[in-house]
Amino acid sequence: MTTVRITRTALTRGTLAALSGLLAGFAALTVAELVSAAVRPEASPVTAVGGAAIDRTPAGVKDFAIRNFGENDKLVLQLGIVVTLALFALAVGVLALRFRRTGSAAVLAFGVVGAASAVSRPDSTGIVDGLPSLVGAVAGAVLLYVLIGRLTRPRRVPGEEEQESEGGWDRRGFLIAATAAAAASTVAGAVGRTLNGRSAQDAVASREAARLPAPASPAKPIPAGAQLRVPGLPPFTTPNSKFYRVDTALVVPKVDADSWRLRIHGKGVRRDLEFTYQDLLDRPLIEREITLCCVSNEVGGPYIGHARWIGVRLADLLKEAGVKPPSRGGKADQIIARSVDGMTLGTPVEDVMDGRDAMLAVGMNGEPLPFVHGFPVRMLVPGLYGYVSACKWIEDIELTTFDDYDAYWVKRKWARKAPIKTQSRIDTPKPFGRPEAGTVMVAGVAWAQHRGIEKVEIRVDDGPWRLAQLAEQDTVDTWRQWSYPWKATPGGHTLTVRATDGTGEVQTEKRTKTVPDGASGWHSVVVTVD
Repeated sequence: MTTVRITRTALTRGTLAALSGLLAGFAALTVAELVSAAVRPEASPVTAVGGAAIDRTPAGVKDFAIRNFGENDKLVLQLGIVVTLALFALAVGVLALRFRRTGSAAVLAFGVVGAASAVSRPDSTGIVDGLPSLVGAVAGAVLLYVLIGRLTRPRRVPGEEEQESEGGWDRRGFLIAATAAAAASTVAGAVGRTLNGRSAQDAVASREAARLPAPASPAKPIPAGAQLRVPGLPPFTTPNSKFYRVDTALVVPKVDADSWRLRIHGKGVRRDLEFTYQDLLDRPLIEREITLCCVSNEVGGPYIGHARWIGVRLADLLKEAGVKPPSRGGKADQIIARSVDGMTLGTPVEDVMDGRDAMLAVGMNGEPLPFVHGFPVRMLVPGLYGYVSACKWIEDIELTTFDDYDAYWVKRKWARKAPIKTQSRIDTPKPFGRPEAGTVMVAGVAWAQHRGIEKVEIRVDDGPWRLAQLAEQDTVDTWRQWSYPWKATPGGHTLTVRATDGTGEVQTEKRTKTVPDGASGWHSVVVTVD
């Protein structure tokens, strides 16, 4: 009976030790959240460690995450970090039952990892960013030491390390301490989240107060024939709420437009320039229909969208600064655009200044930019993949050379220059669909920004290529819808599409992955006709 009682006691103490580790981890995170309110929200451990993980993620893993989790990839990462921290905390709690000081030291060590991650981020403001993780770790380590002390009755043996007794332990003291710790941690976390939320209130207020002026150069009306009336086709203009989002920001930056500044400087700049948000609104604005596409978009993928953008022509700002393109003797061939979250994008100067509608956008589909799409200002360049042109939350433009500087994604083995490839997609019928025999409308979109789409062809199984009907083209910078009435016969069939761009180049059949400069290949869907 005595042996059974001791075993049960040990099991109970082991379970409570694991719980102690979990409470210590919870306290560390919530205290860190509270401290981050005095530093900045991006310095909290989960955000800092998550950001560091993204920075060190190989391109292939990034593509895997986007392919399998889509725009939920950041949520999956954050949940993964929390689960990992929970498992670590449980293990540390059990360890602390036998080695009390070692367990507390392990909590401190994890705080050092969080602090190092925060300080090493591209947007780090310095060593102060490490404070939330360090202060939180100290709180967690102290709490673990106290809780484990309630579970043990130490005795000292001359000449030996402190040993732990299997005898009685302070049940009441443990329950009081654990309950108080859980309550205090919850309050700390709630206060921290509230304070961090308040820090974004000025940004939200500045966006609500923003009024976009009428553009000096408005976009032409979208042709009535640009939108085909085919069920299953996406709308020609993508609503802001449906527009794809691919970036590395675990916490969407909320920038106060009233305090925002943009600086233009670097090689070949005769005079550094600085602009406020209102400075840009006061300038002549252009309004253009432009389709954006992410380099992570696989063949037939969803990471493409179309919007009406309003902003300042970027080439005009560069000319005011004295910048010349390389073709005219300019010293710089690369623009490095920096975001408030530390992201860097490298764009060819020649492309920005060749006459296309590259801009610093302030509006999207008739309203100020949504926060997730770059408010207050973002950059975009028609014809280039987003990772080399579409810097969101931009705050700095530096003129440099490709030889002198590699931007964020180039350091991770993506190409320095990335014009959008000619692509096409079948939107209806869906893969593995079961349409009925007879006339089936096959339809989709094709794009080759800044070159336009000249022709789209459809092939059924291994048959001849047939011309699809093209919707009216808006501009060469927009996608183009197409349709084809297929006389479907019963059985399984493979439908394949290819496009020809405005230069006469036919979309390549060669299948490539997204790395290093975008996917290529023909899109196909398999259907069974009933």
